[in-house]
Amino acid sequence: MLMRTDPFRELDRLTQQFRGTNGTWSRPAPMPLDACRVGDEYVICFDLPGVDPDAIEVDVERNMLTVKAERRPRHQGDDVKWELSERPLGVFSRQVMLSDTLDPAGISADYDAGVLTLKIPIAEKAKPRKVEISHSGSRKQIQA
Repeated sequence: MLMRTDPFRELDRLTQQFRGTNGTWSRPAPMPLDACRVGDEYVICFDLPGVDPDAIEVDVERNMLTVKAERRPRHQGDDVKWELSERPLGVFSRQVMLSDTLDPAGISADYDAGVLTLKIPIAEKAKPRKVEISHSGSRKQIQA
């Protein structure tokens, strides 16, 4: 079995635990994302493993897309004694500025296997189109 250790990741995790900087509603932790264009839409994927779908909020105000999620501990109570806790808990949030070429009214969302996928269609006004050229049957001479 091959094990790889990243000392900087471990240091970041320990620093967050020491400071108590797991995400809160007033100071949410960021979530990783990927974004790409597929045909006539943009696709944004957010990593949210272990988050209950009911704890995810997606809002759009003007051109600002906001995704918030909260991951709570699965086991709680006085009889639970944690031996190790490496998975971040708390509130996660990410904001993405949408360009005017996208149609925020047509956003669709799907959550599967810990990945939230948003599909944002390109606005009709931003799609390439051909412009027809009209011409009259007779030619006119322009005099200067």
